[in-house]
Amino acid sequence: MTRPNLIWIFGDQHRAQALGFRGDPNVCTPNLDRMAAEGLSFDNALVSTPLCCPARGSLLTGCYSHHAVEGHEVQLDPAAPTVAHAFQQQGYNTAWFGKWHLDGFKESKGRAAFHYVPRERRGAFDTWIGYENNNSPFDCWVHGHRGSAYAMEEEKVELQRLAGYETDSLTDLFIRHLEERAATPTVFGTPQPFFAALSVQPPHNPYVAPERWTAGKSTSRISFRPNVPNIPRIRNRAGIDLAGYYAAIECLDWNVGRIFDALERLGLFANTHVLFFSDHGDMHGSLGQFMKTSPFEESIRVPLIMGGIDRSYGIRRGTTPALCTNVDIAPTSLGLCGLRVPEGMAGRDLSALRLSAASAGAAQSTSMPDSAYLQLVDPTCHPDSTDRPWRGLVTDDGWKYVCLEGGQPWLMFNLNEDPYEQANLAHNTAFARRRATMHTRLRKWVEDTQDNFEMVESP
Repeated sequence: MTRPNLIWIFGDQHRAQALGFRGDPNVCTPNLDRMAAEGLSFDNALVSTPLCCPARGSLLTGCYSHHAVEGHEVQLDPAAPTVAHAFQQQGYNTAWFGKWHLDGFKESKGRAAFHYVPRERRGAFDTWIGYENNNSPFDCWVHGHRGSAYAMEEEKVELQRLAGYETDSLTDLFIRHLEERAATPTVFGTPQPFFAALSVQPPHNPYVAPERWTAGKSTSRISFRPNVPNIPRIRNRAGIDLAGYYAAIECLDWNVGRIFDALERLGLFANTHVLFFSDHGDMHGSLGQFMKTSPFEESIRVPLIMGGIDRSYGIRRGTTPALCTNVDIAPTSLGLCGLRVPEGMAGRDLSALRLSAASAGAAQSTSMPDSAYLQLVDPTCHPDSTDRPWRGLVTDDGWKYVCLEGGQPWLMFNLNEDPYEQANLAHNTAFARRRATMHTRLRKWVEDTQDNFEMVESP
């Protein structure tokens, strides 16, 4: 059987709660709702580090932040093996379109959209058309290179301004790439399989979108999450931001539909896995905080939907409660295609959750993690967020525990009864036994991942 293709589609700061099928009354996402209904949706998808550069470093390498990209505007080691290497070594064509944010450029030195990412620092992708960072989605610039069939030669892509809104224009480029892959000559009658990633910055701030999507959004119509304090300065800002945020998500949803339509038109859908996710979430006023870097649900919990592919592969549909982080996405992607996962990847291959035991590449059984490891190694000190390092975990029975520097307990929540994290139990003696259990498990995570975070022996 021909190896399946695999696609990543992801935005920036798209929190898990901001989807129609998740019950958010502020947003309409028919394409993602359909993708979830026909595919497999993860109820407990998290990010190990809720900050752009570290999250992307983990996504590309399958490693935790302290072994990949520790902080904001920190460069990914050009020698680090990436998921593109793993796919290429096993016969795949690879492509990246959009936001990179892994070259370590400092915004204090100028606009990152114009920063040139050298060829050797593009993660080894056969085709790479993107930009380092851009906070102006109506003024998006890209550069890079475009590989030809089987990467025998490549075409340099000079710096150029995209027409229109970033999400729409990058999707145009991505669909063009799909058309080229569908038309690529075969070798001995077998088409070369491909791995392709589309990384768009919206719904990241400044929370703007084309008028088609903003027309129905207004601050007065926003329904806030219950943990957004009724404080005027917080709700005023959150309302303004959320109106644009939801418009950007609806635009992204529309473009997801365009990609699925293209896959059907090109005859690629039946043999292509599609993963939709986000690099991290966004607080939007919950618990009085904004943007990212916090260990709260709005910041660490993200969408993860596995769609596409013909049923002949023995796929599973529905939802799964299994814990998953962005560290797991690269090994899981390889597993979905029946490929070997490099030993250097710390993440787990969870592909068996999607594939039946009889499917090519699916393990007969998969040991599910009992918890997910969370970390902020190097805080950015963004205003209205968290300004110091922390480590934490979420367990498979619905508890969260977080420590500050020195391993001092900071937060502990029973998410089963308190999903909005309004009752911090970290310093409540009535829960001392639970705290001790969580602390011990967190210490083991620190040790097992060879993290240098200091943990006290007992809280």
